[in-house]
Amino acid sequence: MVCSGMVYSILSLFFAKVGATKSQIGFIYTSGALAGAVTAPLWGKLADKWGKKNVLLSSMTAFILVFLGYAFSSHYTHFFFIQVIEGMAWTAMVASATALIADLAPKKQRGEAMGIYNTAWSIGWVIGPTLGGVLSEHLDFQLTFIFCAFLMLSGIFLGIFFLDK
Repeated sequence: MVCSGMVYSILSLFFAKVGATKSQIGFIYTSGALAGAVTAPLWGKLADKWGKKNVLLSSMTAFILVFLGYAFSSHYTHFFFIQVIEGMAWTAMVASATALIADLAPKKQRGEAMGIYNTAWSIGWVIGPTLGGVLSEHLDFQLTFIFCAFLMLSGIFLGIFFLDK
């Protein structure tokens, strides 16, 4: 969620920098939201079939591609495709992460586990926007996106080694 806070606090500015108008920025975001809405039910089914950990780690891998896509794209039209991938990755992550927490937490502690999960999300959004603003101002947008890709890669390694399911 740190990466999410970092990226979403600067993404519109980046889109504008590479030539997108305000209306086009709105359409870019809409393409990602639509892709997520259409594919969300699929991710829950796949999480049950292939394993929640596998879907979660796959969505995190997709986010690496998204962040690198932002870093290396030079025209706003590329962002429509990247947002579609991001929208699908987002809903895959949410579906698999919440289901994984429900599976791993003891029945009497599921509410508490979900609360801790939501706290982690919120902390990411407390840290992320400031970090994204500072890094993009001092390192530029591209290096900020690459930094997020490395953070996500670190999360994947942690997931591989520490998640049970």
